[in-house]
Amino acid sequence: MENWSLVSLCVLLGLTARWAVSLNSYSGAGKPPMFGDYEAQRHWQEVTYNLPVHEWYFNTTDNNLNYWGLDYPPLTAYHSLLCAHVAMLINPDWVELHASRGHESYGHKLFMRATVLIADLLIYIPAVVLYSFYLSEGSNKKKVCTVLCILLYPGLILIDYGHFQYNSISLGLALWGVVGLGLGWDVLGSLAFVLALNYKQMELYHSLPFFCYLLGKCFKQGLAGRGLFLLVKIAVTVLVTFALCWLPFLSDPGQVLQMVHRLFPVGRGLFEDKVANTWCSLNVLIKIKTILSTDTQLYLSLTATLLAILPSSIKLLMKPTFWQLKLALVNSSLAFFLFSFQVHEKSILLPALPVCLLLNDLPLPAIWFLQASTFSMLPLFLKDGLLVPYVVTSLAFLFFSVYLLSALEHCSEDKLRLGPYRRLLLICMRRMDLGRVTKWKFYCSIMAMAGLSLMSVVLAPPAQLPDLFPLLVSVFSYHHFLGLFLYFNIVQIAEPPPPGRKNQKKSN
Repeated sequence: MENWSLVSLCVLLGLTARWAVSLNSYSGAGKPPMFGDYEAQRHWQEVTYNLPVHEWYFNTTDNNLNYWGLDYPPLTAYHSLLCAHVAMLINPDWVELHASRGHESYGHKLFMRATVLIADLLIYIPAVVLYSFYLSEGSNKKKVCTVLCILLYPGLILIDYGHFQYNSISLGLALWGVVGLGLGWDVLGSLAFVLALNYKQMELYHSLPFFCYLLGKCFKQGLAGRGLFLLVKIAVTVLVTFALCWLPFLSDPGQVLQMVHRLFPVGRGLFEDKVANTWCSLNVLIKIKTILSTDTQLYLSLTATLLAILPSSIKLLMKPTFWQLKLALVNSSLAFFLFSFQVHEKSILLPALPVCLLLNDLPLPAIWFLQASTFSMLPLFLKDGLLVPYVVTSLAFLFFSVYLLSALEHCSEDKLRLGPYRRLLLICMRRMDLGRVTKWKFYCSIMAMAGLSLMSVVLAPPAQLPDLFPLLVSVFSYHHFLGLFLYFNIVQIAEPPPPGRKNQKKSN
């Protein structure tokens, strides 16, 4: 009973932080003619409520796709329709066709913020609690601390409750998928992940680990017996779930082709804004977007992404344990973020979710990554007027996570699983204390993030370099992500799973 009282308190603190951030500005507030992501979500409610299903993804006189046209899978559209029905009961002006465009009012802001909070309460937060208590190791006190730290991760809070999106739905469904697989409920886990993929196509970042884990488990059980039966059950679940989600569109192949075209807009180019991935960082030195055609950029990013994912996926396929699954989810999503086509800065939330699942196992690297991921979106937060929430939530997360998870006290080479690095070092460097070096790198990194944040706010960039600070933030963050990508891959491929973990006994 005491544990659940503490969990309730953690959830209350997480909700308080979320609502406090929601009182601030949002994407595109008072900025016509396009406004921002807040208006995009409102506009989708307008479109789905007032137009027939077959017009949702097509350019018509009533649906101008150049004005925040719907470009997410069917579950996002259905969710928008549900919210629109509730909005109609409160104030029909909020979703009136054409006339509601750019609508801004305190009442509507309160409604929109509440829809995010309710989604969090129903989907994301229960999954966090279940994962922390049933699939993480340690005392009950440590599990409670894990719940609090995951719920206080500032990146997700600032994007969903500040900038304004519904990432907690897709990430929450993906987390339910992880929980399902971890508890041995493979069919339910597959169902949850398919729902996540049908809410946001970016969940493809997590798809290969799910596939390799389940296929590896089927191989392990034997494709001539139980493994084949499990494979058939999973395949049927996936196909039926996809069919039900896409059912209103399946009668017309043109509908499906148009939806796919909207979901994967390759015409936008390799990248748009300053994002902390390989192509944007490399573009500083080599103007990739200028010297390479769009098709070449597409093939280059596809090849690089597949090569980056391959080692992690093969290891998971050969050894389908829950520990390997968590690391593979990190490595796959980071590979997509670093190398894939048309990546947005907010996509870093996809690697951040599985990294949150490692807070108990590898606290310092996980905290380091999560802090860097929040910092990488600083230009977006400044654009949205979210400086104060960014500073407060980042400091709060850093303090609570480092203190409650004793991150700086678990910096030995063994705890950080730096054995492979020790073997890679030159003979003259083998006496270095890698744990202490890592700790000091962490300190320097946090100080550099603070310094760049301050510079971005108080200093004016040179006239000839107007994007200097966003570029510095993205390149600085990129080096963190690349380094941690290599680290997590080495941990997965070269290191054995943590000893004594009860969830490892489910070799699955």
